[in-house]
Amino acid sequence: MAAAATWGRARVALSRRSPWGRGGAPPRQPPARRAGGGPQERAGAALPAAEYRELRERAAREPAAFWGALAREALRWDLPYHTACDGPLGRGRWFLGGRLNVSVNCLDQHVHRSPDRVALIWEKDEPGTEVRITYRDQSCKVLNGCWKCRVPSSPGIRELLDMTCRLANTLKKYGVQKGDRVAIYMPVTLLAVAAMLACARIGAVHTVVFAGFSAESLAGRIIDSGCKAVITYNQGVRGGRVVELKKTVDEAVKNCPSVKHVFVAQRTDNAVPMGNRDIPLEEEMAKEAPVCAPESMDSEDMLFMLYTSGSTGKPKGIVHTQAGYLLYAAVTHKHVFDYQQGDVFGCVADTGWITGHSYVVYGPLCNGGTSVLFESTPLYPDPGRYWETVQRLKINQFYGAPTAVRLLLKYGDKWVKKYDRSSLKTLGSVGEPINHEAWQWFYNVVGDSRCTLVDTWWQTETGGICIAPRPSEEGADIIPAMAMRPFFGIVPALMDENGRVIEGNDVSGALCIAQPWPGLARTIYGDDQRFIDTYFKKYPGYYFTGDSAYRSSEGYYQITGRMDDVINISGHRLGTAEIEDAMDEHPAVPETAVIGYPHEIKGEGAFAFIVLKEDTAHIECVKEELRSIVASKIAKYAVPDHVLVVKRLPKTRSGKIMRRVLKKIVADQSSDLGDITTLDDPNVIAEILDAYQKYKTEQSASS
Repeated sequence: MAAAATWGRARVALSRRSPWGRGGAPPRQPPARRAGGGPQERAGAALPAAEYRELRERAAREPAAFWGALAREALRWDLPYHTACDGPLGRGRWFLGGRLNVSVNCLDQHVHRSPDRVALIWEKDEPGTEVRITYRDQSCKVLNGCWKCRVPSSPGIRELLDMTCRLANTLKKYGVQKGDRVAIYMPVTLLAVAAMLACARIGAVHTVVFAGFSAESLAGRIIDSGCKAVITYNQGVRGGRVVELKKTVDEAVKNCPSVKHVFVAQRTDNAVPMGNRDIPLEEEMAKEAPVCAPESMDSEDMLFMLYTSGSTGKPKGIVHTQAGYLLYAAVTHKHVFDYQQGDVFGCVADTGWITGHSYVVYGPLCNGGTSVLFESTPLYPDPGRYWETVQRLKINQFYGAPTAVRLLLKYGDKWVKKYDRSSLKTLGSVGEPINHEAWQWFYNVVGDSRCTLVDTWWQTETGGICIAPRPSEEGADIIPAMAMRPFFGIVPALMDENGRVIEGNDVSGALCIAQPWPGLARTIYGDDQRFIDTYFKKYPGYYFTGDSAYRSSEGYYQITGRMDDVINISGHRLGTAEIEDAMDEHPAVPETAVIGYPHEIKGEGAFAFIVLKEDTAHIECVKEELRSIVASKIAKYAVPDHVLVVKRLPKTRSGKIMRRVLKKIVADQSSDLGDITTLDDPNVIAEILDAYQKYKTEQSASS
């Protein structure tokens, strides 16, 4: 009885901090410093200690009851579910019998409550140009620019529900039905979000393909998913450059017989060739009604699929369903970032990635929030772009990738301090572990040593954040460069090489999750056996993340890298991220990438590629200092045998380092680099090859 009463109070406390509850922000306190260490932030998404512990214990002990209660409060149902969860991890199904529509949860419910609230702020590529669009209000809320239909009779900018319904009706007019797959090949724009929501409204399944992928990559995803239609722009604009989107789509769909129509919107005024299956999107939308009845969807119907890279080289179509995904995205958005009604949430990820799905679109909009769409790059027109945007839009939460932080760190503090960032309350990093130097710069310079900084760990497959410093108990510390605390209902387990659970603290192992949660992907499209083999076969009864992790003496979690990025040096296994993190602490080194290579004595050795800050002198001294840092931070055996200075690292357009390319170069297999269509700039290959050949020549001469 006492436990039930405590749970009831805790659930109410959680609800009151939710956008669907009664409001009321948790108290904020000034930052503090923990003895012997760096800054430790003590405010944010925090609960009283007893309530926080009860929530964690309840979520771990009775996940169905925990998530079931939140689902009843958080989501708007057409038909209530009768069973919260059924089936084991990997086969679990959530909210059985329930029916709802995701677009209704993201739009209609807020139209009735707060029609004039700004839903999206589109930060266009053109510097200083923003477009604001409300959930419902018909008035044009535009500053220094305007998204508009290209038809003279159009009434101009339309609010998000209106835009979504017109687009949904256009899709239906051309034969797109419930269950059909639709590819969205668009940059981060208002219409891209409306396209996602329009698919959700009519029960179609969207697969957003990053608008930097090649025609071959796009075609592969269209063919695998059997898309019936593609939605794109005539051209895109990024970093001041025009990107030929329609041309890429034309090349891709030549080999895609399933595609019946290509809907083409106008991002620029430039004309592009239009064929028989091409439909001018805005013209057709202008003819359609601004009302579209939402399709009532089963909780476990497919919402979207998103392709992620696989170890076999063939991308995997990760499938997420309706209610479970939406609930998890909304709850994590609210409680990890301490999002309060009226805040402006700035996630600068592309909608072509899962971060853009969960924390640009679905999480914020389900919570009735105001979300920023960032179309540009961190360096356009200069390295102050992010911070000028923060000042102008008064962004409260800023969520970005460590690779962008490290990139901007190279340009110094002046570009940050030039702009007012006093609106910021929470900073977040996503996509990879953040190194200590980048964390300190992000916290001290960008956040003025006063903002909560959450280093988040999660994956495309998990649907939302799984480990982060917040939520937590009131007054709880944040340790720099550590994800720390599992979210409610996430039960991590570290496994050894023999598949046994590693108990206790101050230990490392393969990171697994031991119980189901609603945000977990349901399958790989068209290949369920691959789904089981990839995530559940190696450690039966557990979800295998593919990452390695360290559990500290306090019980906190730190991600140490991918399991396939683990080097075995003389019998010592360590993640390349550990070496990179140590080397990144050098003030002259903003970025490193470490790979393993065959060593005739040690089995494997470490090869480090480093990027130096501009005007760095005494390069050989820097290399020696780096070796000393690794020896002191980790061990002498971890010191890289080779340290090569390069101008930049090979990265995907989402900012991830392509270490397999570096491995191929070191293995003298540069003629067989595999698929590099996702590289941001293919010219980097020639630069690194040139530097590597010169290095080899120098090494040969010295020996």
